[in-house]
Amino acid sequence: MITRFAPSPTGPLHLGHAYSAILAHDKAREAGGHFLLRIEDIDQSRSRPEWEDRIYDDLAWLGLSWDMEPMRQSDRLTAYVDVLERLWTRDLVFACTCTRRDIQEAASAPQEGARIGPDGVIYPGTCRANRSDGGTYPIPDGAALRLDMRRAAADLSFKETGQGPGGDTGSVSITSTQLIHDVGDIVLARRDMGTSYHLSVVLDDADQGISHVIRGQDLFEATAIHVTLQNLLGLPTPVYHHHRLIRDDQGKRLAKRDDARSILTYRQEGATPEDIRRMVGLIP
Repeated sequence: MITRFAPSPTGPLHLGHAYSAILAHDKAREAGGHFLLRIEDIDQSRSRPEWEDRIYDDLAWLGLSWDMEPMRQSDRLTAYVDVLERLWTRDLVFACTCTRRDIQEAASAPQEGARIGPDGVIYPGTCRANRSDGGTYPIPDGAALRLDMRRAAADLSFKETGQGPGGDTGSVSITSTQLIHDVGDIVLARRDMGTSYHLSVVLDDADQGISHVIRGQDLFEATAIHVTLQNLLGLPTPVYHHHRLIRDDQGKRLAKRDDARSILTYRQEGATPEDIRRMVGLIP
């Protein structure tokens, strides 16, 4: 078993991060496997070195250790571009110059009706004609790169050992029709990053040899995207374990802006690592 914790250095880790990291760490250790760390810093406009340093410090304070040097996404941009070029030459992607407002307006037209998928408003297909036709990469300046789901979709499945928001567990099926109508043409390369979360997480999990992806239920729907990319790229599909979310007193999912529940705040107030495990329900 090889698990991972993959935070973004854009703010302080909170109780939800602690729960996910401890769960992934402990499952790997109990199985005699490996626990790896990845820094998801493709958003360079928000990532900060001081937050990355805080991640290492907080995890060490929690008693967690990782078995290799942390992988950093900002060091892997060439790997992402290589795969994008392969998909471009296979005519599976297209250049998109739409703004968010363009997409919202097109998707909200009377004959369309805006629908929300795991990647936001489902793309209405405005730029789908901007195909590569097997032509030379790169894409035009100022354009994003989208996966043509009509060409990429297939009937797929993955193993879920946790539980999705709807109680999904066991062997979870994904049909090509669902992918086309409920997911749509997702972004694989944003114009300001050169990649996207969906593409980078799939490639990183494969390159790190991750066998079990342990993460929150809020990412369950995105798994359909990730399994699709794994299938297209000939990559193994890990076992997925989506866990419950840690919420505040009003039932809202914790966010990095909620400093009151950051690990650092609890540390400064005198909490112990055992206290954190108790707060998130890992020990009575």
